[in-house]
Amino acid sequence: MSELTQPLFALIDSLQKPGAWTAHYFYSARGSVAHVITNPWGFTSPGESASWGAANCGSAWLCQHFYDHYLFTRDRKFLQWAYPIMKGSALFYSDMLIEEPVHDWLVVAPASSPENHFQMADGKVAAVCLGPAMLQQLVRYVFGACIDSSRMLGIDSEFRSELIAKRARLAPTRIDSEGRIMEWLQEYKEPEPRHRHVSHLWGLYPGDEISPDVTPELAQAARKTLEARGDDGVGWSLANKAGLWARLGDGNRARILIRKALNPAESQEIRYDGGGGVYPNLFDACPPFQIDGNFGVCAAIAEMLVQSQNGVIRLLPALPDAWKEGKVSGLRARGGFEVDIAWSDGRLASAIIKSEAGEPCRVSYGGRTIALKIKKGESVALGPRFSD
Repeated sequence: MSELTQPLFALIDSLQKPGAWTAHYFYSARGSVAHVITNPWGFTSPGESASWGAANCGSAWLCQHFYDHYLFTRDRKFLQWAYPIMKGSALFYSDMLIEEPVHDWLVVAPASSPENHFQMADGKVAAVCLGPAMLQQLVRYVFGACIDSSRMLGIDSEFRSELIAKRARLAPTRIDSEGRIMEWLQEYKEPEPRHRHVSHLWGLYPGDEISPDVTPELAQAARKTLEARGDDGVGWSLANKAGLWARLGDGNRARILIRKALNPAESQEIRYDGGGGVYPNLFDACPPFQIDGNFGVCAAIAEMLVQSQNGVIRLLPALPDAWKEGKVSGLRARGGFEVDIAWSDGRLASAIIKSEAGEPCRVSYGGRTIALKIKKGESVALGPRFSD
């Protein structure tokens, strides 16, 4: 919903000066950083608890909103405005990289996997670490966004070269001995095996580096990770897991999470061993109320109906068996496209793809992919034979 992004973008812009202060005085780094909490008064410093307050991934995730906005709208003027903010984030993480001692990969340190802990060999439980998977994935995304943006804008070739070299050395997303995505650089014992967070799957959703089509082994490992963490969680966690299952193409499992997220709730007591649902006014019950649960469920439903990663628009990629009939209009796809879909008896009945940027695209449904060239402002209608 591009029209509603301005308040968020204004907030991110307002964090740049205080974020530069935090980067300089906390870390002796260039650029700008925000941690995991902020406010209209420019709070960008770490929080009071190491398990979550040390997570310096906030500004990287915020930058995804900038680049995704460009990918969805192809608004070059917006990209010119947003690029300096993305560059400031990339500068910070570039300065925070160190070589880890085993593989000589570049990792961000200090860091944490938000709110989760690991158990070391001596039995002690810790949170601060080197290069957790989530932050490595985020930095890879931000570096890539800046590399692509600087090319498109024809600027910053020297900084682009720095990012290209460092991005190639970032610690990769890996699979552990049990076939799951590794949350940390080492296979630590997990004090909470069914923790509500699945931060190390950011690269699956909302990121794009894990995909059943492009990286099937990582996608299978992500599936095992979700199975191990379970289907319980607070409101926002249920919504997040629904989005993750949608990216894996499992609409039935995503629907289970959405139904859990919509269960009637009454308690407002803060707890993390369950919860979820919605209050009588439909506000998300974390508990207490958190708007990201409401927005997250809507986002997950959209991912079940249309996806557009890696240059392909996927129609009904995670349609549950229970949703036999339906239609949706006005969904957005990366590349500047608007998509209307109708389905009957669980199969695509029609689709209208409208282009607002005049770029070519590939559209996929039911194992078939076709290439389309749609002029700016025009549309193409696809019928049920598209999947035959």
